Amino acid sequence: MGKTAFMFPGQGAQYVGMGKDFYEQIPVSREMFELAGKASGLDVAALCFEENEQINITEYTQIAMLATEVAMLRAIEEKGLKPDVTAGLSLGEYGALAASGVMSAEDVFRVVRKRGIYMQEAVPNGGAMVAVLGLDTAAIEKICEETEGCVSIANYNCPGQIVITGEEAAAQAAVEKLTAAGAKRCVPLKVSGPFHSPMLAGAGEKLAKELEHVTIEEIKIPYIANVTADYVTDRAEVKSLLEKQVSSSVKWQQTIERMIADGVDTFVEIGPGKTLSGFMRKISRDVKVINVEKVEDLEKLNDLMA
Repeated sequence: MGKTAFMFPGQGAQYVGMGKDFYEQIPVSREMFELAGKASGLDVAALCFEENEQINITEYTQIAMLATEVAMLRAIEEKGLKPDVTAGLSLGEYGALAASGVMSAEDVFRVVRKRGIYMQEAVPNGGAMVAVLGLDTAAIEKICEETEGCVSIANYNCPGQIVITGEEAAAQAAVEKLTAAGAKRCVPLKVSGPFHSPMLAGAGEKLAKELEHVTIEEIKIPYIANVTADYVTDRAEVKSLLEKQVSSSVKWQQTIERMIADGVDTFVEIGPGKTLSGFMRKISRDVKVINVEKVEDLEKLNDLMA
């Protein structure tokens, strides 16, 4: 019998109405939206379900996404399904922390509310992120290193898709070089800051202070960190890895490859959209991928319960 992984998406997948059916139909999911509201001091349900501009501003996106993911996670857990391993992309790593038992739901909500504020404050304007399609990873790394100014790799998403991050002028200069080097397309991302860039190190330091007030629990379900693409086995490492994660590359492709090497053959994407499922098709077609973003999707998990 193969292993099952739960995986949680990051910013960019949010939309108004996400998780509303869970809120309306599943009591434990409603409790999570309410807890997120209490922990953050925001009306998280309104943020997720009613038309608003804030949902795409990182200060608000992060808590909205995480509340939705944890609400869906608790509904899945209530069915009796637990993963063998878990991970999340960027913000989604906090969904994985909730799944692994490392942090309580209330703590992940409180921390992520602050994380969103600190990241927004770190670079209120300026900075860019660009998805680079169809160019070799080593070539992208080399061009980033050789480009003047601050530009680096934010996300190793999947073969043929790497995201770069940094100062707007430096990112633009890198895009010109990447296009000349044969990149198929360079697509600017609609984000409100250069996430996973050294420019956000200050936000990581503030986050570390916030984490001082958080109790790290025993790791009940193994999880893989974005920063290392390796299992976190020592509770003492959790906080420093979360601090680094804000300004470091997200090694998502390497994380998934590690899971597959360890016998994971079923991946459950929990949260809005199908971003991670899309990456998965480029990483490996030999595994099963299930996406849960609507209440009816829970039925897809019945086979895993056997």
